[in-house]
Amino acid sequence: MNKLNVDVAVIGTGTAGMSAYRAARAEGARTVAIESGPYGTTCARVGCMPSKLLIAAADAAHMLDLAPGFGVHPREKRIDGRAVMERVRRERDRFVGFVLESVEHFPAQDKIQGHARFTGPHTLRVDEHTEIEAKTIVIATGSTPVVLPQLKNVGPNIVTSDDVFYWDDLPRSVAVIGTGVIGLELGQALTRLGVRTALFARGGSVAHLSDPEVLHAATRTLSQELDLRFQTEVVRAEQQGDEVLLTTRDALGKETSERFQYVLLATGRTPNVHGMGLEETGIELQANGVPAFDSRTMQCGNSHIFIAGDANNELPLLAEAADHGKIAGENAGRFPDVRPGLRRTPLAIAFTEPNIATLGKNYKALCEGGRPKFAIGKVSFENQGRSRVMLQNKGMLRVYAEYGTCRFLGAEMIAPRGENIAHLLAWAVQARLTVPQMLEMPFYHPVIEEGVRTALRDLAANLAKGANHTDPADSEPGT
Repeated sequence: MNKLNVDVAVIGTGTAGMSAYRAARAEGARTVAIESGPYGTTCARVGCMPSKLLIAAADAAHMLDLAPGFGVHPREKRIDGRAVMERVRRERDRFVGFVLESVEHFPAQDKIQGHARFTGPHTLRVDEHTEIEAKTIVIATGSTPVVLPQLKNVGPNIVTSDDVFYWDDLPRSVAVIGTGVIGLELGQALTRLGVRTALFARGGSVAHLSDPEVLHAATRTLSQELDLRFQTEVVRAEQQGDEVLLTTRDALGKETSERFQYVLLATGRTPNVHGMGLEETGIELQANGVPAFDSRTMQCGNSHIFIAGDANNELPLLAEAADHGKIAGENAGRFPDVRPGLRRTPLAIAFTEPNIATLGKNYKALCEGGRPKFAIGKVSFENQGRSRVMLQNKGMLRVYAEYGTCRFLGAEMIAPRGENIAHLLAWAVQARLTVPQMLEMPFYHPVIEEGVRTALRDLAANLAKGANHTDPADSEPGT
């Protein structure tokens, strides 16, 4: 049994783990990185990058469908599924290669392969070959797709988003379970690539939206293109040859059975914190098994253990994982000198078309008891000039600001080029700008961002009415 004594042990080499490793080393700490699987982040292998490659192919196909609206009539559209997936895999492997190059620069003695398990507060056992005693430990073990109990052990055609990007060809048909970000992105992309696709959701949620008006606009917009089945639960599934017979139940209790080549689970991800001996550490665990931690420092209680990235179940996004890792690594490396790290304005984007985005404080958070009253401004993109020019005039933006201070607080949207709008507004939140200050900024013509100005003007008018004016939040449905 190999025995090591180190300052910092980082468990996991995804985005958070690599960030933590580098940060701890920068503090001068003797650091090791432990990995139980292949090197390469979730984002590069099965997340952000391969999904955007599939979406890019889908957008190219969709533009051909839109072309006649501009008076342009292309020849007959032909989608080569094998070529689509070959490019997705080729470019995915290229992105993974960049990650592997980064790991290759880690000193060989710092890389330990195997499953790490706590044997005590400061000790880890890696498989049966290495025992590690560490002054501090960073848990950055990532997450795994959730599999519904009624779909476990059904057969090979029950898949998760992790499996999609290993397909050799586009399938004939897919049932997507879940209308979160992953489900919507993949569902729309497959639909646009000619795959018969249906999306099922137990409730009525869409991505990460909580604003009822934006949610309504998103549901209406996406339903024009996608086969969305809300208020529908999965009852059972049966593998039959190379297809799955899927039975679902709608809100009225009616059961329907349909055949799909694949059933794609997009019902969220669960932190990889089980089976690693956390009970040996003495730290407090939440009901879901994730250690209780301080989101400013990533410290678990007052212990020497830190947790970062998807493993802590806070915000499963690459940018957040990188920040988590840096904060955890720095604090682990200079322990016991633990300091709050930089937490940026929350920003989440679904790369559907139109884009769905939330930033800053969302509608749900602002409606929680005890918070200041807030004003709302909005704009519909149906008649927004540049959006109509591009035949992308669908969606809605709602913006929020605090009465009295007029400070801009956040926004929710389904909007054309919403990924760009969301960044502008997230910067405004982080800069603590007021609505009058934002309206002093330049707006060119004709651009989609003119819609932002329209929403801000509406917001300014509602702020001027004052907090005694009927707060839109009090009369919104669903609050």
